[in-house]
Amino acid sequence: MDFRERSVQEWAAAVQSREVSAREMVEASLAAIEAQAGLNAFVATDLERSLATADEIDARLASGDEVGPLAGVPFGVKDLEDAAGYVTTQGSLLHADDPPAEADSILVERLRAQGGVVMGKTNTPEFGWTGDTYNPVFGPTGNPWNPTRSPGGSSGGAAAALTAGLVPLCTGSDAGGSIRIPAAACGFSGFKASLGRVPVEGPYRLWPLSVHGPMALRVADVAFVQDLVMGPSPRDIHALPRPDRSWREALDAHWRPNRVVWCPAPDHNPSDAEVVSVCEAALAQMEASGVAVEVREEGLFNDPIWEYVLLSANAVSGELVELTEEQREQITPGLRHYLGLSAVPQVADFNRALEVFFDMSETLNGVLAGADLLITPTVAGHFPECGGQGLVNGELVDNWIRHTYPYNLTRRPAGSVRAGFAADGMPVGLQLVGHQLGDVRVLQAMAYCEQLFAPPMWPELS
Repeated sequence: MDFRERSVQEWAAAVQSREVSAREMVEASLAAIEAQAGLNAFVATDLERSLATADEIDARLASGDEVGPLAGVPFGVKDLEDAAGYVTTQGSLLHADDPPAEADSILVERLRAQGGVVMGKTNTPEFGWTGDTYNPVFGPTGNPWNPTRSPGGSSGGAAAALTAGLVPLCTGSDAGGSIRIPAAACGFSGFKASLGRVPVEGPYRLWPLSVHGPMALRVADVAFVQDLVMGPSPRDIHALPRPDRSWREALDAHWRPNRVVWCPAPDHNPSDAEVVSVCEAALAQMEASGVAVEVREEGLFNDPIWEYVLLSANAVSGELVELTEEQREQITPGLRHYLGLSAVPQVADFNRALEVFFDMSETLNGVLAGADLLITPTVAGHFPECGGQGLVNGELVDNWIRHTYPYNLTRRPAGSVRAGFAADGMPVGLQLVGHQLGDVRVLQAMAYCEQLFAPPMWPELS
């Protein structure tokens, strides 16, 4: 049973029609997780718990009960959010010995309510701090296309699990590119909805950039599951109302963009020439199909890395204030450095950062006037070896992920689709950015690109 061969909807339908049982789905997922243990995509599983849930679903189906549109679908939970019965380590030694969560996060709760089966926790960098996936608790996760290379981050364990066919569905979160970056690294479609589409809670209430949502190999599955998990919750005062129309049904319109703006270097810094070339080949296909492509060579804004670090580091710094020096030494060095940069933020600093974000939003509004989408490379360079730096025009660069977080700061919906492959055989992602609350158009454009560029292709696994 290769979970890459069918859509999430098709697997659920197979369980509902009794073509396969929920138990068989879970057993196949567990076998795949064990067979690909070297990838380190899953960092915690519970055989008895998952099988008990599957057996309950099978019994309910046998008695004629409704079990939900995700009947028996196994899914992974990113180890930054709670799943009842599992420790939420956040990839940190500070939480590795915490007790198991007593309740699910809102997203996990809603997926379970629709018939999904939790298979365990997927790996993430400590507190989700970077676009790579390694941490001091579980170590690095490999990319199924090349296990020595990064699967991206911070939802890298989820991306590796999907690309290797361990599960057909995972949860993800994106506070700076953490769904789009791993989707690009692993060669599938990843989508960051507008902030507030899926409610968040706990420490994420303090993280004003973080978007939670489903990850799957196909954009139609992402839209299908988004329909099931969106809507307000009293546990999140910033949550948006449930959309009036189905996002999955909107894809059936087969909409095509009329005009897009291509900006290979949105932050004035050069992107890797080969990455740009692969993206421009994909854009040429769009032009040939009738899409008008406006090329913008000059950047859109200066890289807002300081403002991003200020805002995001503050979200996790609260619990670190009273740590001993010994405990601080347990934190990933790179994360410790960034936390130090914003250790004593002032109100004036936040106000200046907000002004930058508002200016960026106005700039984007002007650039997108008369256009459907802004298009950029998803990341600026080639994906690194696990724990290393990205390669941009032959040079190792620390901030190779700088194209993604501007659209968290401006709260724009954005997605990544596979544009093609680099000469080293690794996927290259193309980022599609929409208007404010223009989620449906981004999803429709992603579906259009999936059909135009190439059919799904996944790595061969040993």
